[in-house]
Amino acid sequence: MNATRTLHTTLVLSTLLCITAGGCVSASYGPSIPIPIPVSPWLQEKEEDQAWERERYDRVPILGPLTQGGPAVALDAPTDDEVIRALEKARPVERSVPFLWTRQRNDVRIVKEKISDYVDPPRVYPMIGPAQQHHAHYKCTIYFEEVTRNGWPVPYTVRDDTVEVIYIDHNHLHMVGIEP
Repeated sequence: MNATRTLHTTLVLSTLLCITAGGCVSASYGPSIPIPIPVSPWLQEKEEDQAWERERYDRVPILGPLTQGGPAVALDAPTDDEVIRALEKARPVERSVPFLWTRQRNDVRIVKEKISDYVDPPRVYPMIGPAQQHHAHYKCTIYFEEVTRNGWPVPYTVRDDTVEVIYIDHNHLHMVGIEP
């Protein structure tokens, strides 16, 4: 009888010890301390780039109404960062393997030209109300020297003067006042 009682007492005490020592009391399963999960640098950089572009370039600003004094002028021209990111999507350089195959751009020069700048007639946009969409289209010509290095089986380097044309659209909205 004593052995059974000792066994039951040991089981009850060990169960209480496990419940109070572990994270089993809360509604979540497992410990309450977050366990770090390793993330590859490529995936982390991809997430950071997506967050940067979403914050800087993927939003459409809503500006005040247009004045009748003169023609509507577009916002700023595309930044060099925006042009290089668009070029990277069209012609990637980053995903190279060092000492095996690499590509880089040298002597980059960017020329930006405004192609068109016009305003649509007023219309009602959901969750915004009456507004006019202002379009600005830019042609960005990028001149650079592309250097490709191959390291295996026979090492060699190729230098190529390259011209790439990227078209970037900047759109934003102007609120339209409702007349009484």
